[in-house]
Amino acid sequence: MPKRVIDQIDVTGKSVLMRVDFNVPIEEGRITDDRRIVQALPSIRSVLDRGGRLTLMSHLGRPSGRGFEEEFSMEPVARRLGELLSMEIPLAPDCVGPDTVRVVASLRNEQCVLLENLRFHAEETLVDQAKKNPDKRLTPEQAAQVDAFASKLASLGALYCNDAFGTCHRRHVSMYDVPMKIGAGRRVCGFLLQKELKFLGDALFAARRPFIAILGGAKVSDKIGVIESLLPKVDRILIGGAMAYSFFKARGQEVGRSRCEADKLDLARRLMEKAGDKLVLPSDNVCAAELAPRVATQVVGEAIPSDQMGLDVGPQTVERYRQIVLGAKTVLWNGPLGAFETPPFDAGTRALAEALAEATARGATTIIGGGDSAAAVEAAGLAERITHISTGGGASLEFLEGKSFPTIDILDEG
Repeated sequence: MPKRVIDQIDVTGKSVLMRVDFNVPIEEGRITDDRRIVQALPSIRSVLDRGGRLTLMSHLGRPSGRGFEEEFSMEPVARRLGELLSMEIPLAPDCVGPDTVRVVASLRNEQCVLLENLRFHAEETLVDQAKKNPDKRLTPEQAAQVDAFASKLASLGALYCNDAFGTCHRRHVSMYDVPMKIGAGRRVCGFLLQKELKFLGDALFAARRPFIAILGGAKVSDKIGVIESLLPKVDRILIGGAMAYSFFKARGQEVGRSRCEADKLDLARRLMEKAGDKLVLPSDNVCAAELAPRVATQVVGEAIPSDQMGLDVGPQTVERYRQIVLGAKTVLWNGPLGAFETPPFDAGTRALAEALAEATARGATTIIGGGDSAAAVEAAGLAERITHISTGGGASLEFLEGKSFPTIDILDEG
């Protein structure tokens, strides 16, 4: 069901608690990619421009959960957000506690504060960790701590807005327990989450055909759910990345020293049998003796020499994939075609990004499923020529697998 959106609720003079995903890369105190902050601006401005009092909360990195760690402070984010909004954005001393309550209570209409890193408190992620490991169920004491943390966060807002798609697959306190405590009729989605649900949802249930999926990355096991979910919906699935060599090995081809999941060959065979000619594998490969810049390379067919490793798709595959993409009406891409972080093994991924940009110009809907694919498109300078780039790598994968997201389900229906 469509979800109620932030612009459909009156925020004038009201305190809005908004969960955003400001988990941005930071090097030496500088944000190296502010895309996630920029993409949250429409929802932020919607509240401020209509006289709301906005409290933003996010995580950043993976702190220990034992309190403040300077390396993971939200201070660079507050500074950059202030620059983008042309206003001062104070950083609260914590995400909960008396001092934070005072900062939030002091907000006036059209003002905004950013809370310090949610993950400085272990309670934020305890439920999700227990969910992943049934042997580590929460003790009654831990459950009480989680509930108390959720209550403290929920007290900071009268309304709740979720605009953090990248974390929607996680059962974190700020994503689930807080909106549950704020209550029905007062929990909505932001514009970014609305956009993610539209494009990924349309790809799954209302894609224009031909519909082509491109899946890369290292492991078949990481993509099995996506492949099985997409098979009935797509016309072709183009395979790249190291996981292609698991498929090669499963059908009896030599893969040399290429990365391969030897324990997943039966899985790869089953997927190939199920997919038939929908599953398209590379026909040539760029190989080298090691993964290193400026190493000597050679292009070989499907059989990889014993002293070589496959590190990118070859030119024949690039052209074949390009032609399939240019004939599509919907293209969904998740995972690079090679070791794109190390030139020259970025050539296949870059060529594919250029093909998607050309397909977009021809009227196709092109969707990048976050993660490394998004990074590759950004690095190629083609982000503005793609229909939609998801902000959630893991979230996108789980969504495409058809998994339910309780963090989204509980939001008010539109």
